[in-house]
Amino acid sequence: MSSTDTTHPVDTVLPTGRLATLGLQHVLVMYAGAVAVPLIIGRALKLPPEDVAFLISADLFACGIVTLIQSFGLTQWYGIRLPVMMGVTFAAVGPMLSMAAVTSGTEGARVIFGSIIGAGIISMLIAPLVSRLLRFFPPVVTGTIILVIGVSLMRIGINWIFGNPVGPTAPSLVDPAHSAWLDGVKAIAGEGATVAAVPEKLALAATVPNPAYAPLQGMALSAVVLLSILLIARFGRGFVANIAVLLGIIIGAVVASATGLMGFAKVGEAAWFAPIMPFHFGAPIFDPLLIFTMCIVMIVVMIESTGMFLALGEMTDKPVTRPMLSAGLRTDGLGTLIGGIFNTFPYTSFSQNVGLVGVTGVKSRFVCVAGGIILVLLGLLPKVAALVESLPTAVLGGAGLVMFGMVAATGIRILATVDFKTSRNNLFVVAVSLGFGMIPLIAPNFKQWIAHGLHPLIDSGILLASLAAVLLNMFFNGASYDERSTKVAAMAADGGH
Repeated sequence: MSSTDTTHPVDTVLPTGRLATLGLQHVLVMYAGAVAVPLIIGRALKLPPEDVAFLISADLFACGIVTLIQSFGLTQWYGIRLPVMMGVTFAAVGPMLSMAAVTSGTEGARVIFGSIIGAGIISMLIAPLVSRLLRFFPPVVTGTIILVIGVSLMRIGINWIFGNPVGPTAPSLVDPAHSAWLDGVKAIAGEGATVAAVPEKLALAATVPNPAYAPLQGMALSAVVLLSILLIARFGRGFVANIAVLLGIIIGAVVASATGLMGFAKVGEAAWFAPIMPFHFGAPIFDPLLIFTMCIVMIVVMIESTGMFLALGEMTDKPVTRPMLSAGLRTDGLGTLIGGIFNTFPYTSFSQNVGLVGVTGVKSRFVCVAGGIILVLLGLLPKVAALVESLPTAVLGGAGLVMFGMVAATGIRILATVDFKTSRNNLFVVAVSLGFGMIPLIAPNFKQWIAHGLHPLIDSGILLASLAAVLLNMFFNGASYDERSTKVAAMAADGGH
């Protein structure tokens, strides 16, 4: 150790070799979660593979930049200066999927990035006020929200395994013979024959099973990945167990390539080095309602970060002061702004890395600085992103069940710290909020008679559950803040998302 008696362990600079090794350890722990969101959103936007790969590179690059700001610090206003790794939050996935469903392609990306930039700016401005909002987000609220986030994301992991319910991988296809018959009828009607006109937008029902949906080889590949993760988590020790998901994906990729389900042509075509240019998809499109939607997400993210920072302060024996908290939350906003500019997404502290600090006992923030540098370098290597983009969705599905399920499990762990015995009204908060969160999953067309402009706001079960949980908690429990319960809940969440 190179520290002196006057140097706090958080500010200790370790030898370069150890810094690099421990920094890489942090990167590997967060890597699978970091690349999941650009894969989800890129494919939801129906972007070409090279653009999805670019999103992955941009995400890793921005992850690194924001991690450097958060752990090293940038003036007195930005950076909590604790061992924090920043990654894309899953909380924003629901609203972004809703935006992608309305507008796809490059224009959809510009709409999403416009909402992210706007939310980032507003988040920086309101960061000092967030501590006053803590009273509205006790563990019963944050636990419920995180549970709904996990359950909502499970749909994505399941669709990665079997196929999407619409599009090329839909369960059923239109019978070609029926299509040929309809085309013949239209041709006859067009020639003026005495047949009834074919109604406009007439469509045939899909009745033929689609071989691209739930293929047995894809299901087997997902099972291999899932089984690998479970075995590594059960029998692995220490660091190996912490990267079980990443190792499972690697095993799945090896099996997929050996069985011909994964090709490397795109990896070969990708450049070795390329800078991440801002506004890759063009000028962002700013929609006030979508910015408001993303701001709600950012408030939830910053409340979650507050608990994480307080817990991390206890773990490192460096109490978090109000100026430190404001600087950390302001960096959440700055990171989100940077994300929007560099074609990526909102950022938050990754709780699995907070858990790693507790596992390793290494408190130096410069370990995360080293991790940030590694992430920046990975973001500048397009071949790395192309390799991730080439993974079959079945491989991602097996890992997605674990990743997204762990998010839901984290919510359950936080709810386990809530007092349901002496305050039975907390059961109503969880029950009703969970029900609201399920509405878009179970009845996606519930909004068909509601103003179209409101769809991105109400199409996210995460946002509906958040609003319901906050309002119900105020109704039943009022608005009081207990810092101890916030810390306990954050410590319970170190399994991460």
